[in-house]
Amino acid sequence: MNRWLTRRWPAPHWPSVRGRGRTDAGPLLLTAAVIAAVALLAGAVPALLRAAADDAVQDTIRRAGNDADVLVHANWERDDGPTGGRIRIPRLAEDVDGFRSQAADTLGPRLDAALRPPVAIVNGPVLSITDGNVPRTFQFTYLAGDPGGPDVTWIAGSAPGPAVPDPDQAVEIPYSGPPWPVQVGLSEADAAALNLGPGDRIPLKDAQKRDKDVRISGIYRPADSADPAWRLAPSLLRPVPGADGVGTTRFAGLLSRESLPDARLAVDEDQLQRTVRFAPEPGTLTWDAAAALAGTVVELKAASGASSVRDGSLKWESQLDTVLRDARKQISAASAQAAVLLAGVLTATVLVLLLAADLLVRRRTPALTAARQRGAALPDLGAELLIESAAVALSAAAVGLALARAAAADVSWSWAVPLVLAGAVAGPAFGTLAAARASRDRRKPANRAARRWIRGTGQLRRAALEAAVLIAAVAAFVALHQRGLMPATAPDGDTDELTGDLALPMSAVALGVLAGALVLLRLLPVGVRLSLRQALRSRHPLAVFGAARAAATAGRALPLLVLVSATALASFALILGTTATRGLADGAWSTVGADARLDVGADAVTSTPALAERIAAAPGVGQVVVAQVTDSARVVADSTVLTPRLVIVDAAAFQRLLATTPLPDAPALARLAAPGPGLGDVPALVRSSDGDLRTGTRLQLSRDGAPAIRLAAVGTAPSVGGGTDIVIVDAAALADAGLPAVPNTVWVTGPGAARAVSNSGVAADVVLRADVLRAQRAAPLTAGLLRLAWTAAAALLALGLLGLTLAAAAGASERWQTLTRLRTLGLRPRDARWVAAGELLPPVVVAAVYGPLLGALLARLTLGPLDLRLLTGQAADPAAALPWWMLGLVSVAMLAAAATVVPVEAALRRRDRLSEVLRAGE
Repeated sequence: MNRWLTRRWPAPHWPSVRGRGRTDAGPLLLTAAVIAAVALLAGAVPALLRAAADDAVQDTIRRAGNDADVLVHANWERDDGPTGGRIRIPRLAEDVDGFRSQAADTLGPRLDAALRPPVAIVNGPVLSITDGNVPRTFQFTYLAGDPGGPDVTWIAGSAPGPAVPDPDQAVEIPYSGPPWPVQVGLSEADAAALNLGPGDRIPLKDAQKRDKDVRISGIYRPADSADPAWRLAPSLLRPVPGADGVGTTRFAGLLSRESLPDARLAVDEDQLQRTVRFAPEPGTLTWDAAAALAGTVVELKAASGASSVRDGSLKWESQLDTVLRDARKQISAASAQAAVLLAGVLTATVLVLLLAADLLVRRRTPALTAARQRGAALPDLGAELLIESAAVALSAAAVGLALARAAAADVSWSWAVPLVLAGAVAGPAFGTLAAARASRDRRKPANRAARRWIRGTGQLRRAALEAAVLIAAVAAFVALHQRGLMPATAPDGDTDELTGDLALPMSAVALGVLAGALVLLRLLPVGVRLSLRQALRSRHPLAVFGAARAAATAGRALPLLVLVSATALASFALILGTTATRGLADGAWSTVGADARLDVGADAVTSTPALAERIAAAPGVGQVVVAQVTDSARVVADSTVLTPRLVIVDAAAFQRLLATTPLPDAPALARLAAPGPGLGDVPALVRSSDGDLRTGTRLQLSRDGAPAIRLAAVGTAPSVGGGTDIVIVDAAALADAGLPAVPNTVWVTGPGAARAVSNSGVAADVVLRADVLRAQRAAPLTAGLLRLAWTAAAALLALGLLGLTLAAAAGASERWQTLTRLRTLGLRPRDARWVAAGELLPPVVVAAVYGPLLGALLARLTLGPLDLRLLTGQAADPAAALPWWMLGLVSVAMLAAAATVVPVEAALRRRDRLSEVLRAGE
């Protein structure tokens, strides 16, 4: 009871606090500088990542194009007449405007703010053009925005008009009557391709082989071909190949408000479809709003009317939630990779702060011992040291976070907490323990068993700590490989969610480094003792002295932990950056397929063979391969309709192309030249992301107006254009089956490929691998990750060099006292430097040799779950790329720093007097 009554709060001695601070201003400022610098990095990176996430969401929406639109469909009211026919509804365009307004009013405020004004589109059925030998299709389309459709200039004829003299009159026609006439306008490109003009009738039939009366009223030219409305129906501007199957070309006619009622009567009642499309506004989308917006889209689709119900209810459809989910996956992967790098930097920084605190306590041990001997209580000393270190750590972290706020316009303070804790607690803890050891009256027991028990207890405590680290590292690796680092989608889209249940797998690399360093810490004393035994057998006293000093200091844990951890983590960061860089290069090869690619326009596909010959003759061109590439081709597999990318190519030429590029070889292409496994089957290679297309599957390639072609999957296809669902067939084999290829793609390799395709002289889109790679490297997430990887590597290397300097300074006094005494026995100054180097080199050599190897091992174990492929654009996770010359530079930097420390120490100790050294040792 009296003990509790006499207990008091610590009473710091403020003059001692100020005096120690002034005396040790250098080490304290160094600690503050380390905390401020790393706090700047740790505070700015999450904020910069959030800004990059916003840019990435907007960039993803722009690249998604029409796939990110929100669509709403609704059925028309029935047009049954009183006498059993169909009525021409004059105000059909007004109904479309009302439908568009109703759809806009149904959107909630969150979606309304993120979407552009709606555009209504009315499409007729796909009709077949009956003249000509090439399959061609036609579709009439009506566009209506707010205040109207896209502007056009009629260069011949006039805008489509009504088919009746009085457009406001409700006319009833019989169901079995002749085709109802409808007027449309044609674009310049469509009219030239069809060789038709105003007044001409387009020869059309529907799926039931019934003729349609569609007449051209005029030829138009768009006032602005970049108007967003045109992207909803690109065939209104030019012919579109492959839109309705392999080998087909779609044309389109523009309807007006006056001709829209006639278009409904020209087809069956349910064949004219009306849709309102809302395109997202990329500039208004952010990472925070993406999750909530995706949830709103899902709710909108869930409340949609059933598509099978024939009523006027709104039926919503959109892939915007899927696009946003893909963007969130990329951002989550980038966040995980950044968190792993930051965790490594913080781990190395905490170890350096512990080493700096150890050095500071070594310098203060005489003063702390004297204060303790004069009666200072341990709580008072601990409070004094805590006040000093807390002030330094908090002020330094505040400076670093303030600089981060100025650089990134935001700051994340949570990552700076470990720095503040380590900077504030390490010094007081070490200092209090040093003062307690200096003043304790416990004597070393004379009983050998008691001494053995004390030594065993210390070893058990150390083993328990090491076992805890090893168990934590194993658990982190298991968690990393079982669940990865992709966080569960949070409703608010917070990027800081990585600090929750992902803290353990996120720390796998850092814990793995610590575990590896502890193993080396166990092995280093054994190796040094073996070296000492060998040195004792030699006739070189310098080797004996150096090995003896190394054996005396080999048990120090902090220096080795700092050096190994810093070099291993720096090597990991370099490997991560190099792997991402090479992955981007491989992703660009996979996207383009060669050094350059030409996507030939529909009106120029007939000139593709001649174009390929001309490009092949250009200087600097290696190989030229032509192919017909059709996206979303209709393929039936096991009664399931699939839409893979169909590639019709000369298999042998394509195989040679792959063999001369960094793209993976595809030996299975040779099987396409052999006959199919079944009579009449065309062999094909297939690739599928969901397993619907696999080897052994029987496929049917649909054709317009002709029997389907049977395909047999005989192998796995290589990725083409970065696609995941691929079907590749040989051009000659498919031509023998009745479908000749119409090449629309040209792949070109060689140093002169870019120049050759740029001067092609035909209407084609030029895709250069260098441009794709440049765009991928400049992408917000990729550029940010690469900058962080290189910055983290530089910071970790600097921390390792600082740790080497602190470790050398911590033992400098004892080391040079011993060496100065050895000089009384005849040791020359040059020999003293060699002995000092022998003491310092073992942990440095171990870190320089095994640190990069440990980093490479951890990279091979952890890069897979980091999902780098989501940023590099590859089909599979890239293999770890080891930049040996960079890793060698890390090792050389550590060895060079160690070689520099000894001469600097010798120069600083040159004026030490022997009498002072001998007196200090008494």
